[in-house]
Amino acid sequence: MKRAIRYLRFSQLGQSNGSIERQELYTDQYLLHHNIQLVDSFIDRGKSAKTFDRPDFIKLQAFIAKHYKSVDYLLVDQLDRFSRDAGEAMNMVKQFQRKYNIQIVSVTEGIIFDYETPGSFFRAGLQLLLAEEDNINRSIKVRGGLYTARAKEGRFLTREKPFGYIKVGEGKQRHLEINEQEAKIVKTIYEMFLRDVPLYKIKEIAYQAGFDRKGSMAIDRVLANPVYAGLVRVEPFKDLPGGLFPAIHEPIIDKVSWQLVQGKMKKPDKVKVVIDEEIPLRGVVKCHCGVPLTGAPSRGKSGKYFYYYKCKHSKHNNISAIKAHEQFLNACDLMSVPERQIKEIRNGCYASLEQEVKVNNKRASEKKHELEEIQQRLNVVEEKWFKDEINKDTYQRWYSIYSDQMLTLTAAIERLSANQGKTFEILESNLNLLGDIRHIYIKSDTLKKREFVNMVFEGNLYYEKGIYRTPTMLDMFSHNASKMEEKGYLIYKKKREILSEIPQSGR
Repeated sequence: MKRAIRYLRFSQLGQSNGSIERQELYTDQYLLHHNIQLVDSFIDRGKSAKTFDRPDFIKLQAFIAKHYKSVDYLLVDQLDRFSRDAGEAMNMVKQFQRKYNIQIVSVTEGIIFDYETPGSFFRAGLQLLLAEEDNINRSIKVRGGLYTARAKEGRFLTREKPFGYIKVGEGKQRHLEINEQEAKIVKTIYEMFLRDVPLYKIKEIAYQAGFDRKGSMAIDRVLANPVYAGLVRVEPFKDLPGGLFPAIHEPIIDKVSWQLVQGKMKKPDKVKVVIDEEIPLRGVVKCHCGVPLTGAPSRGKSGKYFYYYKCKHSKHNNISAIKAHEQFLNACDLMSVPERQIKEIRNGCYASLEQEVKVNNKRASEKKHELEEIQQRLNVVEEKWFKDEINKDTYQRWYSIYSDQMLTLTAAIERLSANQGKTFEILESNLNLLGDIRHIYIKSDTLKKREFVNMVFEGNLYYEKGIYRTPTMLDMFSHNASKMEEKGYLIYKKKREILSEIPQSGR
């Protein structure tokens, strides 16, 4: 009696375990009709036929290598169960016949592959080519559908939901909605990154706040993901362009901030800066050669430690931290904003806040309307459930969907309707502090000190020949620039004037 093994497979593209049962039925009938003994079966569930790198197919190869002398046939339902890559499949079946003298049988197609028989070889090759063509056509349709859904409809189709969002709806109605709690963390991550907070510190603060994504690059992926700017990334399809397209979901980050973050991420990797309260300007202030200053303590003759800012080029800068800090605080005194200017800032801020309140009130009204519609839909579902028009599973599914949507909308309404009185109060009580910049700087923690320096000087604060220098400075703090230079604290020269004095290398 002839002996055979069989190989069964279904992919994830619209197939199921029912496909395996059908393949078992047809191969069983073939075995019975031809009086062939089945030795073993190998089944790959949910595996693509694009390659032979499949768990049970690998086991099949090992089995054949060991028991080929006692096996005559390898049965498949159709040759495309074996593989959809015609070239690889032909080579593999030729190898089975030549090396192990095992023939491949496609039971429903009525083909016994025999490399020595031209007609059999041709038919098998034709079936494999047809299977590959079918696979290509299916792939084109799938990719075309995905392109349309993403580029034309703005739908987010990735299986894993991005942190900061929840997935709601079913089928084509499935979309992203903001998870208010997580969205706050996403905003914090972006704000800290734009303020030049070191990545290790961003991770530390984000995880303390409830960020739950694992991996060393989790924060980087959040910063690089266009979904947070209300965009979806699309791969090119045929002659249609790829790139970023507007999405239908609500953004968490505005597009300008997202673009700024992408620009900062593309810059060459910086030396990791560790936050130290004794030397808050480490990595923020640069040597005149353009290299960020490092900082470390040095032990004096008395055994006491003194902190210094240093350039990696030993002959450039070695500055006492005490001197550097006192110079900067003296410059802060002269940066203090006059009362007249504070009044102008106050008026501008009030106007801006009032406009934001109007916009938020309008959006809150829209969300309330959406909430009413969802509540009505839920009422309809409950009514159908009471009338036995839908079963319990259907009711529970829609109840869960609508409840999630209502929670999200309620949180959004609460956020948008928040009383801005506290904001006005904070603005009123803190604006006057601009009249004492030294006080603001001293009372700030190390992170805020660094953010303040980067904000005021736009990341361009240098030190050379015993004095701070900068080509960029916020106008509101530059009114006493000549006095700062005169007293030896800070030289402020416009960018064009100072570029020739600040080399971009380590010379």
